[in-house]
Amino acid sequence: MPDTVVITRPLAQARPLAERVRALGRPVELLPLLEIAALEDSGALRTALAGLADYAMVAFVSPNAIDAAFAHITQWPAGVKLAVLGEGSRTALAAHGVTPAEVDIVSPADASKSDSEHLLQTLDLAALRGRRVLIVRGDSGRELMADGLRAAGAVVDVVPAYRRSVPPLTAPLRATLRRLLAQANDWVITSSEALRGLLALLQEMDETDDGAEKTDALQQKYVVMMQQQHLIVPHARIAETANNLGFTRLTLTGSGDERLLAALQSHP
Repeated sequence: MPDTVVITRPLAQARPLAERVRALGRPVELLPLLEIAALEDSGALRTALAGLADYAMVAFVSPNAIDAAFAHITQWPAGVKLAVLGEGSRTALAAHGVTPAEVDIVSPADASKSDSEHLLQTLDLAALRGRRVLIVRGDSGRELMADGLRAAGAVVDVVPAYRRSVPPLTAPLRATLRRLLAQANDWVITSSEALRGLLALLQEMDETDDGAEKTDALQQKYVVMMQQQHLIVPHARIAETANNLGFTRLTLTGSGDERLLAALQSHP
């Protein structure tokens, strides 16, 4: 029996990938580690999107940012450049009818380094000096992209498009984590925030579990058990986070589901 592939993406992105993984003959478990929700007040987002034509470039930090924004966009304005971090975001744009055939879409040249640092290296920053740039993201996130663009002289607006949070440690989630950690799996981790959230959940389990587990010290070490699992990650920054958190069994695929699926095929 091949190892189960645990997909930790938010459900909207997890389900299509799960279908493709099952087509490879691999068992799949969906374990969303970040919950995505609409903003309580989307006024700032709608105001920013109403003025898209005033921006020289709009940067989306994730497929979730794209999906949330395009709920309010009917047509992409001509001449406004797009910037994204990886293939998942390009796929999300295409699903909304935005492709490189019609719009200039910029992303990091190295698919294994789909992050803000490498996007900034790819952009023509000099051409953005004195011009307006919009960054669409979740309600929290790194400031590196905005800071880098401002340092280059761009006039930057940042607007949240959705809320994200780690799920609470419910009894069903606790049972699922125990079951998954009792065997070897391939864990698809596409967010450093999600990985840190997972370890926080496991630390909570270590601190609060009672019953039979208390008689066996090994059964209390959920964090250690997780660190022994195999992680499949698309970005070098997530790999660095995993290494810093004590993970040693890592496969870095580069951005995009095709690379991820290829990695799964080579790691049966």
